[in-house]
Amino acid sequence: MDISGMTNKRRRSPKKRAGSSITRRWVINNLGIIALVLTVLDFAFIYIMQNYYYSASQQYLNTKISSVTGVLSRYAQDADINFSSEMRSTIENFSDKDKMELMAINSRGRVALTSSGFTPAEGAAMPDYEAVMDGGDGYWVGKQGGETIMAVSVDISDMNTEYNAIRVVASLEQIQSTVNSYVWGVSALCAGVLLLLLVTGLYFIRSIVRPIKQINATTKKYAKGDFSVRIQENSSDEIGDLCVSINQMADELSNTENMKNEFISSVSHELRTPLTAIKGWAETMCMEADPDTVQRGVHVIVNETERLSEMVEELLDFSRMQSGRFSLQCATMDVLAELGDAVLIYTEKAKRENIRIIYQEPEMLPFVYGDKNRIRQVFINVIDNAIKYSNSGSTITISAEEVGNMIQVTITDNGVGISEADLPRVKTKFFKANHTRRGSGIGLAVADEIITMHGGRLDITSELNVGTNVTITLPVESQRRSSAAT
Repeated sequence: MDISGMTNKRRRSPKKRAGSSITRRWVINNLGIIALVLTVLDFAFIYIMQNYYYSASQQYLNTKISSVTGVLSRYAQDADINFSSEMRSTIENFSDKDKMELMAINSRGRVALTSSGFTPAEGAAMPDYEAVMDGGDGYWVGKQGGETIMAVSVDISDMNTEYNAIRVVASLEQIQSTVNSYVWGVSALCAGVLLLLLVTGLYFIRSIVRPIKQINATTKKYAKGDFSVRIQENSSDEIGDLCVSINQMADELSNTENMKNEFISSVSHELRTPLTAIKGWAETMCMEADPDTVQRGVHVIVNETERLSEMVEELLDFSRMQSGRFSLQCATMDVLAELGDAVLIYTEKAKRENIRIIYQEPEMLPFVYGDKNRIRQVFINVIDNAIKYSNSGSTITISAEEVGNMIQVTITDNGVGISEADLPRVKTKFFKANHTRRGSGIGLAVADEIITMHGGRLDITSELNVGTNVTITLPVESQRRSSAAT
């Protein structure tokens, strides 16, 4: 069983579901919460409206039955009046009989009189009557005969022994219809809001998910080494900025990849040349016994070995820089001594190539706090580049001076120069401005890192076919120590 394949599938699956996951999270977290809030508000509105209309209806029924109770109370107090006859008359002549029904309940708990003349079916529920006879609130809302009604009962047993209570009943169908119309209206409004949110939200989510999918597909190609694809920049918002940044990253990666390939090709060539020379002269020395030939071969082998050693040292320094293991052994040092050694090393080499070195050495300069071997390495690298990129008959001028609290070493040549387009990248790793000259393309990157670690600068100005000027600026010892202390 291919476990690694299964692992890769597990790792890729979340990426494939990224778009739907965003939509799902939005629906659950945003739209779901809004729907819940609207539903709660809808039910709250239903409750408030129904309670408002029911309370108003109850108050209206209480008013009507209170007026009837007041009339009956006066009849009960007048001994000359036949209470039963007046009760019948009051019930039958009830002024609001078209809106509600007034009932009189006798001492046996049955409806004896009604304003409509129709007696309810025997055994019909009257919770309000039962409640008021038990000393409670004589109010009830419920279904009776398939119709929603409201009933209010009042105890009148203290007025007459024949009747226990009067009861008023009203239909709530019209009120319920009004409440339902409000409910449907509010529900339709909530549904419309949800639909609008859904449409606009999905459109918004799509405007995010589509470029994310494009970015995902494009970055997968970048991961495979294909930097030819670019993301379309269709918006000027944060996603558009992200697309611009990714495209810029792709440009940088593409340039770095090209420079890396050129670097590998250049280093391979640089390694092959001395190795070929060493191998050729070693074979020649094996076959030749002439002392002059052997001496010449040994000289060539030593020189090419030193060249290989320098190249390998550059590669090691670059590797240390990349891994963060590049360190300095700092102490008080004389810049002039290291610069003089570097000039001396390359004076003979320059003469062999018919290049003149003019060293304008000052009498004295302040000491520098730094790694003398690394500083000498920078001087050697820059002077070696000046020789490599100079033609026969050229002149290289080297000078040093104190400017303020800084020491400036200037190395100027009138060689092939560097084009304006290549100049900003000459200190970039793997970059070579001129592929016709030998070199790995990382010497200046290492030199710039060394000078930066010393708190200085390495500045390059150049003009194609005119020459190049390299200025190395280092702080004097007192300035360097005070900066390090702060």
